[in-house]
Amino acid sequence: MRTLLIIGAGDVARRAMPLLRGHWRVLALCRSADAASRWRALGAVPLHADLDNHASLARLAGLADAALLCAPPPGHGRTDPRTRKLLYALAKADSIPQQWVYISTSGVYGDATGRWLDETAALRPRNERAWRRADAEAALRRFAIRHGCALTILRAPGIYADDRLPLSRLFNQTPLIADAEDSWSNHIHADDLARLCVAALSRRHGIRVYNACDALPLPVSRWYRALAETLDLPCPPQLPREAVKASVSPQQWSFLGESRRLDNRRVLRELGVALRWPSVLDYLAALRQDPARRAAILASQAEIR
Repeated sequence: MRTLLIIGAGDVARRAMPLLRGHWRVLALCRSADAASRWRALGAVPLHADLDNHASLARLAGLADAALLCAPPPGHGRTDPRTRKLLYALAKADSIPQQWVYISTSGVYGDATGRWLDETAALRPRNERAWRRADAEAALRRFAIRHGCALTILRAPGIYADDRLPLSRLFNQTPLIADAEDSWSNHIHADDLARLCVAALSRRHGIRVYNACDALPLPVSRWYRALAETLDLPCPPQLPREAVKASVSPQQWSFLGESRRLDNRRVLRELGVALRWPSVLDYLAALRQDPARRAAILASQAEIR
């Protein structure tokens, strides 16, 4: 059985585990004893290491045939030293993972003023968060070319699930942009992203980028209104675009202000995954039929990550 190393053992990776068991021997990089215990219970072999501690990464070299990289960059700067340290450590071994899957962000495209974008669109990151992801993509490309590895980059937009909904913005009544000036947003359910990660591990050659999103971009305010209606919560007020920009934090504006519509035909065609949730509207329609789930979501006051 081939060995998979998971770096960034968070929510999406956990959702992928049921699909990986029986096909892969899974190693999971863990920073704490609690995380190691959770991953051991899921069927993985935990490895204690920290992407911010270069010395601890040496133990990862030569262990895996493939790598699933879900770890975020640091919270500041325009580069991703975590990914660079990881690649440097793994390159020291005689045996290097020959398949890589990296969860990036659609934010690397920057603001497209609502235009449709496929994977050939130029990268125009507009904030440091997106620059860090673009830097990680570039480092992984160089590594894959140098070592002849297969690399799949999944550019994910807003990830949602029952416990990954933007309830805080509804509870706080963070203003939204008026319909006539609104931005377009894209989404992917965390379960569907996990399934795309698993499917991408079947790729054995070359470098390929995919828009890892569903098929129906929505204006941001429409998404929030539909969510609020489903959960019987008040919808935030809608204001002119410049008024919203002036009233929210720069980080919030980086999500609200950028507008693009992502074409997902390549990922569906080439990875062969039929999304369980082709749009957030399908997800909300199912949620409306499940009072127990709605009650649990409201009780948790989940916040998008």
